[in-house]
Amino acid sequence: MIWVIHTLNGISFGILLFLLAAGLSLIYGLMKILNLTHGSYYLVGAYIGSTVIATTGSFILALIIAPIVVAALGAVMERFFLRQFHLDELPQTLLTFGFLFIFADLSLWIWGGDPIMLPKPALFSRSIDIGGLGYPTYRLLLIGVGLLVALILWWFQERTRVGAMLRAGVDDAEIARAMGIDVSLLFTLVFAVGALLAALGGVLGGPIIGAGPGTDFDVMLLAFVVVIVGGLGSLRGALVGGLVVGLLDNFGKIFFPEFALFTIFVPMAVILSFRPTGLFGRA
Repeated sequence: MIWVIHTLNGISFGILLFLLAAGLSLIYGLMKILNLTHGSYYLVGAYIGSTVIATTGSFILALIIAPIVVAALGAVMERFFLRQFHLDELPQTLLTFGFLFIFADLSLWIWGGDPIMLPKPALFSRSIDIGGLGYPTYRLLLIGVGLLVALILWWFQERTRVGAMLRAGVDDAEIARAMGIDVSLLFTLVFAVGALLAALGGVLGGPIIGAGPGTDFDVMLLAFVVVIVGGLGSLRGALVGGLVVGLLDNFGKIFFPEFALFTIFVPMAVILSFRPTGLFGRA
């Protein structure tokens, strides 16, 4: 039964990585921006969530307020900064990298340098019995919320008019503009949704991995591994890649703790040697 516990741990961590990677993958899929600020959205979301919980005592409010604030921050960043360098990769990379340091310093100034762990909601602070072993119900909540978000994103992308316009913009932005689709508005919407998902991951992941100086770099690195494995621009790839990386990371730390990163990056290299665009990426 211990294998079930370890597998659930890997899945819950993989779902958290999916929330991070989905936004990153969406942004690249439409806008061709490798957003190096993405880890900062996780960090800021976790910090804002902790502030909301400390002020109101409500985890639900933290899940609502933090993602909305960070989504607005992402929309402003895209609209007034990144839009000036559309498809100009070097300025985009340098700009997002600069914002990463700005957000890191602002977070250090506002919230201090001590790592934080967000409190779990009271309803999910207990454990359930699995084969005689206790397992945190919060991790099961995280799995459920992550799968629900994946389902909503799939429905939005595949079954709505805005999703159809989004797919058209991904396939050919110029043709989409010629058909009357406001691609610029789609850019802002996608960037905001990507930031929202990262902040949602920050609040949900706060009780498990916490947040602090350097967390933005750590989660950004893992998010990039996920999108590279799953394929840039693919939501399905982000979900599968997140689960693969989450399980490899968990079992790697158990069996080969001194080679924890090795167990993630070597399989990534193997996958890329056979599928350079990732498992579900398109050439």
